Amino acid sequence: MADVLDQNEVDALLAAVDSSPPGKKSTNTASPSAPRRVEVPQKEAHTYDFKRPERVSKDQMRSLESLHESFARNLGASLSSFLRTIVEVRVSTIEQLTYSEFIHSLPNPTNFNLLSCEPLEGQMCLEISPLIIYPIIDRLLGGSSNEMFIPQRPLTSIELRLIQKMTDRALTELSEVWSDLVKVEFKLSETESNPHLVQIVAPNEVVVVIGFELRMGPRAGTMSLCIPFNVIEPAMSKLATQGWLSYRRNTSTESQTGAILSRIDSARIELRAHLADTTITVEELLALQPGDIIQTTKPSDEELLIQVEGKNKFAAQVGRNRLNRAVKISRALKPGDPLERPVAEVTLEPT
Repeated sequence: MADVLDQNEVDALLAAVDSSPPGKKSTNTASPSAPRRVEVPQKEAHTYDFKRPERVSKDQMRSLESLHESFARNLGASLSSFLRTIVEVRVSTIEQLTYSEFIHSLPNPTNFNLLSCEPLEGQMCLEISPLIIYPIIDRLLGGSSNEMFIPQRPLTSIELRLIQKMTDRALTELSEVWSDLVKVEFKLSETESNPHLVQIVAPNEVVVVIGFELRMGPRAGTMSLCIPFNVIEPAMSKLATQGWLSYRRNTSTESQTGAILSRIDSARIELRAHLADTTITVEELLALQPGDIIQTTKPSDEELLIQVEGKNKFAAQVGRNRLNRAVKISRALKPGDPLERPVAEVTLEPT
């Protein structure tokens, strides 16, 4: 029978085993009994909360914040003109939460509005704090809201009708701002006082919550816009930083031009038609009476100068329209036109 190796001989054989490639001499000078250390590359570990997965990138969150900062400015201007007082609106927070975390962070009762956003699927939530709702209602009813008590109760039917005027303005501004990203029309679907009774998505579904601060004089409150991820997912590709900037550059300005024109169409401007220039004496000026005729050297068929807000703009012909004296625009003035000259003022000459 073959000899049985004792433990010392086994250790000696294991120490003689060299892991270096054939043909190379081992450089391991460690003791046969010393264990060899295997170097394992270190990897950086990151904490990940499975209850709050981040499905929206930081670049996309910054784009959403920039988008709703424009909404906050527009809403502040709209509410200021509506309430006849200065209302400041700004974005205070933007974060990713689960829907259950968002619901449990809201007061009860509150003004909880469900918004439809066609053609996007699903619904969004717009919550407005009672801390700012009751001062706004008091302002609409003629109060000062300085020493106002905030009741802990749901809004009455009359109060809901009053605050809906504010909500309608918010949805109009929201639709206008979102039109740069995707053509969407926000509409109010339902209003609740208890947010726990409303479940638009699963409790563990990721939502983007944008918090606003509203300030009216000494009173301040919050407003929250909850955007479920499944609603905004079709437009996520446009929210990347580079894609968003290029999308804004390529956006047609026709709608913006139309909006500007619709707002200035009713603006009144001053239009002047200058018939002729002449000189008279002070004595003649003082003797002028209604019905007197002032003679000029300008022919009746020569073009007149038309000024718009003091700027030389058109040439025109004098005439009559029915029973009214009128001028007819013949052409627009170009730089260097002989008719384009400063209007002569009255010159007083001594007799």
